[in-house]
Amino acid sequence: MPIADSLLPEFDQEMANTRKTLERCPEDKFGWKPHPKSFTLGMLATHLATMPEWGVDTMKKESLDIAPPDAPPFKMEEIATQKELVAQFDKHVAAMRAALAGASDEHFLKPWTLLMTGQPIFTMPRIAVIKGMIINHSIHHRGQLTVYLRLNEVPVPGLYGPSADETA
Repeated sequence: MPIADSLLPEFDQEMANTRKTLERCPEDKFGWKPHPKSFTLGMLATHLATMPEWGVDTMKKESLDIAPPDAPPFKMEEIATQKELVAQFDKHVAAMRAALAGASDEHFLKPWTLLMTGQPIFTMPRIAVIKGMIINHSIHHRGQLTVYLRLNEVPVPGLYGPSADETA
């Protein structure tokens, strides 16, 4: 079975679960954070909404430099509304899904490098980057976001079955 065919069902399920979580983000709580070192709810949700764009970069480029020596470092701009969070997420998920679906096994196995100021942070096969840095990373931050929702009395969606908020 081709890598894309085995990866896409998991990708679709996890992205659908992430979308359900982003749909619950209350705009009036975008500035809230549980600790001074934590992301605000809005920045955490923005990070989740835009992370699939990194998956597109992983599939289409040989590397990504998050602080290029000749340019300003990557800076995430917070998305202002819940509606725009979901719209951006949907756009990036569609682009990432297309990039994954169209990739050969050979392409998935080619090395990809994350750089900072021109220096490699790591190099791994694209499939490892997609699984670890995109899908698993999204699951991690989605888990954080569900805690933010719970602490703000927002019903948490069921992700792998009903949540405590969805049981009768």
